[in-house]
Amino acid sequence: MKHDLRSRILIVDDTRANLKILGACLRDRYAVSVATSGRAALEVARSRTNPPDLILLDIVMPDMDGYEVCRLLKADPQTARIPVVFVSALSETGDEARGLGLGAVDYITKPFSASIVRARVKNHLELKHAREELERQNEILREYNRMREDMERISRHDMRTPLNAIINLPQLILEEEERDIDEDLHDCLTTVMRAGYRLLDMINLSLDLVKMEQGTYALKPESVDIAATLRKVATDLETLSRGMDVGVDIDVTYGERPVLVLAEELLCYSMMANLIKNAIEASPAGETVRVQVQAGPLTKVVVHNRGAVPEAARANFFEKYNTVGKEGGTGLGTYSARLIAETLGGGVAFETSEAEGTRVTVSLLPFAAS
Repeated sequence: MKHDLRSRILIVDDTRANLKILGACLRDRYAVSVATSGRAALEVARSRTNPPDLILLDIVMPDMDGYEVCRLLKADPQTARIPVVFVSALSETGDEARGLGLGAVDYITKPFSASIVRARVKNHLELKHAREELERQNEILREYNRMREDMERISRHDMRTPLNAIINLPQLILEEEERDIDEDLHDCLTTVMRAGYRLLDMINLSLDLVKMEQGTYALKPESVDIAATLRKVATDLETLSRGMDVGVDIDVTYGERPVLVLAEELLCYSMMANLIKNAIEASPAGETVRVQVQAGPLTKVVVHNRGAVPEAARANFFEKYNTVGKEGGTGLGTYSARLIAETLGGGVAFETSEAEGTRVTVSLLPFAAS
């Protein structure tokens, strides 16, 4: 027989014979204390040193009945989580329903069986301990997440220092009018500076993604030329696409005219950069990733490559950490794209097959000038 002398049971009854019988059922298994009135029960329950883990509560008592005691226990945050089991001679269905409605976890009618009392007390204590353990684990997870976010903030802060040099040094060189800089060096310095700014934006965006997950991101929508953003992404991914022998074709049927959506430029850039980069990496060599902008009630951007998504990755394509067969992949690209699209009031979907390859379609709200 397993004893749990660490668990404390409070028995509340104004009849000493009942206290004696219930105490005899439980004292060999638990630490038992008694109270002969409702007010005394409340004092014991509110003890900050040894509060009970469970209360067996009679209903019919002078001065304050069990219903009122239960109501006061559940109204007090300090005692609200203590399980209350009514033990009463009142056996009508309405009596039981009233007790459970006040927050009691169980109702035992007198005369009772000692084995039934022991079994129900054991079950409710196990449920209470399991709930407390779950809450403890959740608090550990919350603390872990707080620590992770703190470390991420520290990392972002530390990364900004060397980035300042990467951004500022090329800018200083370019601004020295007396220095004769040839065109190739000028282009290289401009590329370094632009990459530095983009990396700085990505560092800032990582904190924004955490806020999006938590639903606390404050969106500041503005007019964004999605066509220009796509061209910028294609330019920045040119080295990757050339190295993988994959072309990138931006098809905007509007020619050079802007295609305005209601969004944030950095979010649009990050979302499309992730999706186009994924498409380049998934595309067979020698093929072309085609990006098409379509007008309609929603502005749609379709990213198409000739590679098919692996079967194992399809069901959770937009879920966090979903990556299959991609060495060094984090599984965050499509997840962050979905998160950003939904934050912008749009959405993202995909279709894939061995014959047609993969199409990822982003839907965005068009910008309507007032």
